[in-house]
Amino acid sequence: MPRVKRGKVRAKKRKVLLAKAKGFKWGRKKKVKLAKPAVKKAGVYAYRDRRNKKRSARGLWQVKISAPLKEQGLSYSKFIGELKKKNIILDRKILADLAEKNPLIFNEIMKLVK
Repeated sequence: MPRVKRGKVRAKKRKVLLAKAKGFKWGRKKKVKLAKPAVKKAGVYAYRDRRNKKRSARGLWQVKISAPLKEQGLSYSKFIGELKKKNIILDRKILADLAEKNPLIFNEIMKLVK
């Protein structure tokens, strides 16, 4: 059986791994043995937090919408329910943006719902 030399392949794998670990603290940025699990764990956190980012954004939109509603004596859940009943198709992101930047338009939407 012929001998297989893996110098180039091994070096490339190591180079790619250490490039992913760039910016990590302590030995995890330059030692392969420490970098490997750190990069894997970082990938797991990145995957999880891409979903959590969406979750926290939706929570922020809800707060931005409910603040002007409370001033008018209307609850968030009743407002959303009435929007659906009246078949007004605006998502929370758009409503939050309107509530923050265009309160006059948001007030018109509130009047339609009431």
